[in-house]
Amino acid sequence: MIDILKRSDEFGRRLFLERAAATCLGVTVGPKFLFGADEKKPAFDSKGKGGKAKNVIYLMMAGAMSHLDTFDLKPGREVQGETKGIDTNVSGMKFGEWVPSLAKVANELAVVRSLHTETGDHEQGRYLFRTSYKEIASIRHPGMGAWAMRLLGQRTDRTLPDNVVIGPEGRHPGAGFLEPVYTPVPVGDPIKGLQNTSAPAYLTDQAFEKRLDLINRFDAGFRKKFPQKQVEAYTEFYRQASALMSSADLKAFDLSQEKQETRDAYGTGQFGQGCLLARRLVESDVRFVEVNLGGWDMHTEIYDKVGDLCGNLDKAMAALIDDLKTRGLLDHTLVVLGTEFGRTPRINQNGGRDHHPAAFSGVLAGGGIRGGQFYGKSDEDAFQVDSDGVTPADFNATIALAMGLPIDKEIISSVGRPFKVANDGTPVLKLFS
Repeated sequence: MIDILKRSDEFGRRLFLERAAATCLGVTVGPKFLFGADEKKPAFDSKGKGGKAKNVIYLMMAGAMSHLDTFDLKPGREVQGETKGIDTNVSGMKFGEWVPSLAKVANELAVVRSLHTETGDHEQGRYLFRTSYKEIASIRHPGMGAWAMRLLGQRTDRTLPDNVVIGPEGRHPGAGFLEPVYTPVPVGDPIKGLQNTSAPAYLTDQAFEKRLDLINRFDAGFRKKFPQKQVEAYTEFYRQASALMSSADLKAFDLSQEKQETRDAYGTGQFGQGCLLARRLVESDVRFVEVNLGGWDMHTEIYDKVGDLCGNLDKAMAALIDDLKTRGLLDHTLVVLGTEFGRTPRINQNGGRDHHPAAFSGVLAGGGIRGGQFYGKSDEDAFQVDSDGVTPADFNATIALAMGLPIDKEIISSVGRPFKVANDGTPVLKLFS
């Protein structure tokens, strides 16, 4: 019991430091700016697979996307519902009619149709996909972006973060048990960009510096009494936050720098603009960007809703892939489409699909992945996996391998337990070029 209380207290300290870092001085930036991180060389798979993805854009479909209406069609079966199949630019590869733009770039996509998990709970499902571990009370596990920063190190001395989450992220695990430096920077509305990064108009540069000096002097006694790494990091945070407020790097978050035709190509909603912002960030060498699109929890009248939501996804993701390819970034940027679980094959009495963890789909593109392929298979009604099952940990191990992360390296948490980037997941080597 005492040990559990100690661990709970540790989480409280971490959460306090992360929240404080995000709000001090009115600058909404994450604790990446609190600490330095040593550059480490990436590890590569002995079979020569992986390591091409310098950056990752992870598109999280919150609410559980229906596999039957997007990437795992069952033509002629009652479970198919109203969705019709359409041809893609790859012979024999069909998608749902709601994603016509993605059908035109199917040659870049590897669709995993054999994902499966045990949980049908939204929050636990997203936690599992983001961390490869089940959510438990005694410890918080790091998200994939935090793992990438920890294992590969900080890329440059610039002020831009290496881990960003765009849109409503729910209960994101953040840095978990790792140092708060690895926590993703949140961007709630990509259209507004990174908020509160300039001092109030009434505050002169001289007055701002004076306030920083007063804060440092006020905190000196506390830092001396509690010389913990997290506490000592505040002085550096103030300095880094001040530098960020006047940094030219902030332009990466400014979508007004883009041509209107480019912005229109992605879609003018928050998800489309979030994908465009993700492209701008990886273009500036930000390592890991997650973009969220919610609304997939369609227990009622799915065919009144799925068209519009798929339309947002379809336009933005296809534009992202085309844009990355045109700019020569796709080979070194892994685009991931994930969701917490699937939806029931049988339409319920309310015209919707319910939670279904036994079989669903995910997508990978770029970053050394071989496009134009389906991997794995569900049974004839998309009810359960028929062959080549892939767990969330396997999916994340594949992402980790693509990035050149050492998937077998253990990191010891603050409670003395070893953890790995993708738990005990096994990369799907057949997905690579």
